[in-house]
Amino acid sequence: MIARNLLIDPYWEAKDLGKAIPKSPHAVSVALPRWEDVIAYEEKDPLCMKTLQSIYPRFGLNPLVAAISQKALMLYGKDKSSCWPYPNFLTAEKAKEYCGRINKNSKSIIQELSGLHCLVVDNQTTPSAKAFWQHTGLGASSRQASIALNQVKPPSRNSGDNARKSIKNRLAKIYGCEPELIQLHPSGMAALTTALEALARLYPNKPTLQLGFPYVDVLKLPQEIFAGSELILEQEEIRIAKELDQRKPSAVIVELPSNPMLECVDLPLIAKMAHARGIPVIADDTIGSSVNIDPLPYADLIFSSLTKSFAGRGDILAGSLVISPESPWKNLFKELIPNCLLATLSDADAIELEEASQDVNVRVHQLNKSCITLKQHLEDHPDISKVLHPANCTNFKSLMRPQSGFGCLLSFELKEGLSKAQRFYDSLQVCKGPSLGTNFTLVCPYVLLAHYEELDWAAKCGLPSSLLRVSVGLEDPDDLWDRFKRALNS
Repeated sequence: MIARNLLIDPYWEAKDLGKAIPKSPHAVSVALPRWEDVIAYEEKDPLCMKTLQSIYPRFGLNPLVAAISQKALMLYGKDKSSCWPYPNFLTAEKAKEYCGRINKNSKSIIQELSGLHCLVVDNQTTPSAKAFWQHTGLGASSRQASIALNQVKPPSRNSGDNARKSIKNRLAKIYGCEPELIQLHPSGMAALTTALEALARLYPNKPTLQLGFPYVDVLKLPQEIFAGSELILEQEEIRIAKELDQRKPSAVIVELPSNPMLECVDLPLIAKMAHARGIPVIADDTIGSSVNIDPLPYADLIFSSLTKSFAGRGDILAGSLVISPESPWKNLFKELIPNCLLATLSDADAIELEEASQDVNVRVHQLNKSCITLKQHLEDHPDISKVLHPANCTNFKSLMRPQSGFGCLLSFELKEGLSKAQRFYDSLQVCKGPSLGTNFTLVCPYVLLAHYEELDWAAKCGLPSSLLRVSVGLEDPDDLWDRFKRALNS
């Protein structure tokens, strides 16, 4: 069967609800073509949930992983229990420890099944197990599950090692550092989990400080799983200095730029202030892309979701953690972080990622150009009230590499608000669902997907539920704008 070309034939109509984006058993996005579908998805409407052929892997169980879960439940579970497959005993044990910490009466067991380690928990522990799965990104991947189900043969360890080595060399060339300063992880959040594990050993029970409104799990991971995190939206130097002095955090965490606001902190200033107080800086460069920006002179640890523009395909979950060669903590982190590694990128996922990322530089530069073109068109359109994009941020520009760009992401608001946003979304002829950085354009009402249970709080932070986020793909820029124009006229 010929794969559907999502550049010219996207999943955008009501009949496409629930289809995997792309059509792959390992897809990380799912079609939510209408506004009402997004609401139904968040409300866990049975009719909507029944249609889902895929799901973002940290927000639920990929069908292959779910099959392992069901198999384990048949063997080891009871009526009121759930199962969460992990790649090794260490990750499953971490999840079990967390569940026990949250629920003193938690009943859970770890059982090995076909090479995976399944955490089986009772009904009252399920919310905690789900939170750990989502926030840490340490769960078994769909490719690991397909091997455990005997659907495919496992690749050789040698081929996996070669793929990981090649990926590290590729990343090292982009970042301008030695490959041994780079670790590969099952997801971007797993990379951050490792960084926070290292900090917890250095500074036990000390919270982190988050500067700027972040992606939901970048905030929730330290808040819920580790020693806490304080969110600071104000960027005044005096306020930041006060917070650093009073809270004495284990680290400062920033996004370059933030998701979905596309704002960027003054990283050189933040690093100077933090380092003067003996505090390391952790940066997420997923959206800006290491191809475009260079945070190594300032950030001590850089984590990234390689699932996004580095892979591009939308069916590979992976992450990286880079130790800055210029960090005062370089030698300490080089020694400590490998001992905090809970799981590495699997052989099967590494092989796929190595192949998919071979043209990353070419793709990212094309995404840069197409996104800035769409930004300019939207800014000129009378129905648009605001466009959020890194090009509007001086701080982002200060981090850019020569001949680079601003990445694939933008967000915007419509003058008529929610009703117009709904009409626009429903009629827009591009793929619609979660995730970003794919080779095809992806649009979503981000605030609904990320903050559905806290919409009022998000609005107070400057994120209205009508905000639309666009991850621009490799479509012809003129054709893409034609689709947006038609939807704006709906």
